[in-house]
Amino acid sequence: DLLISPAAAQSADITIRTPAIKAIQDRMAARFQGALEPHFDSGALGFGKDGTIVVRDASKIALKDRVGVNQAVAEDNRDRNAVYREVAVANNHPEWEGQIRETFAKQWVASAHAGWWYQAGDGSWKQK
Repeated sequence: DLLISPAAAQSADITIRTPAIKAIQDRMAARFQGALEPHFDSGALGFGKDGTIVVRDASKIALKDRVGVNQAVAEDNRDRNAVYREVAVANNHPEWEGQIRETFAKQWVASAHAGWWYQAGDGSWKQK
């Protein structure tokens, strides 16, 4: 709130599309369906309060799959961070990145399936 008022943050167009944003989101969608979604279903992964994906319970991931899942999570988090940055820049307000991240983080939780995990503002884990 020091950089931008909440009212101004709400005026950011988080649905804005540029070729860069579309390419990143397409990668994220493919990765999610292929490598990540089953691990949200199992409870191994959750949405972090900062708009990233977190390995919440590695014991729910088969040992043979852990390296691949960790890699997919890292790649997805890089893409998430890039989307937040690109959306802020596309809105001509790079300083809004933090507020845009918060908005996306809330949307990830809102669109989560029942049973998926997310991190509350205080850091505790909750199941939807």
